[in-house]
Amino acid sequence: MPSPIICFGQQPCGIFPRRFFYAKIKTARRLQSEIGGEIVFFCHDSDHDPRETMTILRDQRSGREQRINFTFANKLQREFSPLFAKRIVPGWQANTARQLPNLVPRHWFDEFKTVRADNVADFCLEMYRRLGLLDGVRVTRSGDREFRRQACAVDDFYVDVNYHGELVRARVSDEALLLHKGGDSYTKLPLEKFDATQVSPTRDTRLRWMQSVIGCTHYVAGASEIEYLNMVDAPGVQFIARDAITESDRAYIPDA
Repeated sequence: MPSPIICFGQQPCGIFPRRFFYAKIKTARRLQSEIGGEIVFFCHDSDHDPRETMTILRDQRSGREQRINFTFANKLQREFSPLFAKRIVPGWQANTARQLPNLVPRHWFDEFKTVRADNVADFCLEMYRRLGLLDGVRVTRSGDREFRRQACAVDDFYVDVNYHGELVRARVSDEALLLHKGGDSYTKLPLEKFDATQVSPTRDTRLRWMQSVIGCTHYVAGASEIEYLNMVDAPGVQFIARDAITESDRAYIPDA
């Protein structure tokens, strides 16, 4: 029998990750202690939604919530660039650090100040490593060109293309490349040639695309994720609902 591969997927979800991310890792580690095998984190860093990286922290004295997110270079990058291409704006880290002393223990404040990364996805991943969340976990990334070369073809997908000086993630249709502006409004870009290294899946094709490379035996799914996953796209995989956790969308801050 092949050794188990226990996988979970998640977009980078804040400079201090949301508690549901911690719950996925905890569930995967518990399963690993029972059956052995390897844990793989499928990091969907080609997602482009800036809301994914919103961090909700709580003032340690007053209990008041404070929301922190990255500052983006421009509107186009904010709305349409994949997370791995959203650049860290000069001054953002120092400005954010000034807000943190009352929000996180001193040790994590010091760690935050010393992270060095050029883009949003790299910054989040480095912070998660420093938090100890990725110890013993193999990280694969949807924005990795080699991962994309290995992945199967899907019939619903995005491609990364250059537009007004920014790398943007555009959905492919029969007639155009589409940037969704909200509701029924789209910016239409002309179709152009692309290859597999530019492709990333939609929500509905992501499981099949991911599984074609990772080949997991067990998949830990989030509370809403397990409701829309098309499990026939991953035959033979055992799906496990992540452990319940309170305040799941708030930031996870371990003790120093």
